[in-house]
Amino acid sequence: MMNSPIPENESLRLKNLKEYSILDTLPEEEYDDITQLASQICETNISTISLIDEKRQWFKSKVGLNDNESSRDAAFCAHAIVNPNEIFTVKDSRLDDRFHDNPLVVGEPHVVFYTGIPLLSPEGFALGTLCVIDDKPKELNEKQLKALKALSNQVVSLFELRKSKILLEKFANDLANRNKELEKFAYVAAHDIKSPLNNISGLSRILIDDYSAKLDQEAITYLSMLDASSQTLRNLVDGILEHSKGDAILVGKRTVFELGALVRETIALLDTQQEFGITTAFEDQEIYTNRVALQQILLNLIGNSIKYNNSKHVSIEVGFEETEEYYHFRVTDNGNGIRKEDQSRIFDIFEVLTSEDRFGRRGNGIGLSTVKKLVEGLGGTLAVESEINKGTTIRFTLTKYSFI
Repeated sequence: MMNSPIPENESLRLKNLKEYSILDTLPEEEYDDITQLASQICETNISTISLIDEKRQWFKSKVGLNDNESSRDAAFCAHAIVNPNEIFTVKDSRLDDRFHDNPLVVGEPHVVFYTGIPLLSPEGFALGTLCVIDDKPKELNEKQLKALKALSNQVVSLFELRKSKILLEKFANDLANRNKELEKFAYVAAHDIKSPLNNISGLSRILIDDYSAKLDQEAITYLSMLDASSQTLRNLVDGILEHSKGDAILVGKRTVFELGALVRETIALLDTQQEFGITTAFEDQEIYTNRVALQQILLNLIGNSIKYNNSKHVSIEVGFEETEEYYHFRVTDNGNGIRKEDQSRIFDIFEVLTSEDRFGRRGNGIGLSTVKKLVEGLGGTLAVESEINKGTTIRFTLTKYSFI
């Protein structure tokens, strides 16, 4: 028996093969369908998808064989990969000096006829073969060879899909781990920043409340500014944390829940004294979406409608309707309004259009950016309609179908 020569760049070929992580995997229907077709088209007893590693040929799929692998030394496929751009055919192994005494010829499965199509990776390496085998002399016609070549291309396509899936899963895992690290860092950093800020604010209030009689007006003004600045920075830190949690919120499962109950719960969180006129314009019904994400969206939109509203009587309406593919929401208020030229940038992170809200606090430009992130993450869109001193309507949609 003549051992097969070793292909050029064998170490690179083996490295390329291992990148697919396919050796010793379980049988898969997609591959079995191909070997079954190859056997039927070529009218042979045996067909295999064989991969050649350092010491063996291993069968990803097989028809007409019981073994899962065999020695590379005896493998016909090990000869076939030496010239990766050529079809390797042995019409009658008993008459071939290379194979006449091969254990696979003189013993089971009595290989007499063999044709193998090298499975070429995009890098040009022959990973193995799609082959057909019979126990009697044979020669394939042109149509059979063409069909076998087409099937071999499908095998390589399946390999590439597998490789892409592995890379995507690795990327997703790496990204998830990095997000966890960033989230942990954000919380630690926020704590380390907010603790001294709370101390500064607390000390400022103590000085103002307990020592105002001993301080002149300028000193009191400076302390008040220090307290306000500390509060602004705390709010900014909280906003950044809220924005960073958007991805984690989107991972949450969709559930069925009462929309009216969610909206009432959200209003109660924002209007604890029931001093604002917040109403709904829809009949209570069940919807199926990410509850946590929707509540975060409504908290930001209704909260903005309260904060950026200088009307004596704040009026806000939450609307809802649905179509076949989307849930449609709107939040309408009688607030300050947004200039036409500013409407395209209100969802940009850190974009602040007003110096302060109705409570005298400066915004951080993060809330609406978070809204955009969540809406788009749930397969929806955002739109703004606004007129200065008359109010604003923000509309958004959420897809009814699984989006992530």
